[in-house]
Amino acid sequence: MAKTKNIEAFCNFCSSVTKMELAGFTSEGEDSTKQWAKCKKCKQKLVVDLEDLKKEVKPSIQLLKTEGSATYSPQNSYTVGESIFHQKFNDFGVVISKELTAQGRGSILVEFQNSGKKKLIETISNK
Repeated sequence: MAKTKNIEAFCNFCSSVTKMELAGFTSEGEDSTKQWAKCKKCKQKLVVDLEDLKKEVKPSIQLLKTEGSATYSPQNSYTVGESIFHQKFNDFGVVISKELTAQGRGSILVEFQNSGKKKLIETISNK
């Protein structure tokens, strides 16, 4: 049985960073850095450039800047890479991905310094 190679990349269909299984080379041949990848979350296939993935700096807790961090509120919207402070956890974190919940609400995945990874709701309106 052949060993499959998995990568982590941004899926345009899921709108989040997910694990993907490399599914083969594009028509440019094996010399190319572009390969087909299948998202393990939504099962869609897309072309990824492996050279771009090497250059890409993913947001991480090591790059976190605590000064100027936004205070978390479910009414606000956040961007990937933004640092936030969660008052209830008394912890700083960085937004590592965004996605929509099944109910169509926005959610963010935040990696906190002490609390680890947490999924939080965003953009809830007060109606």
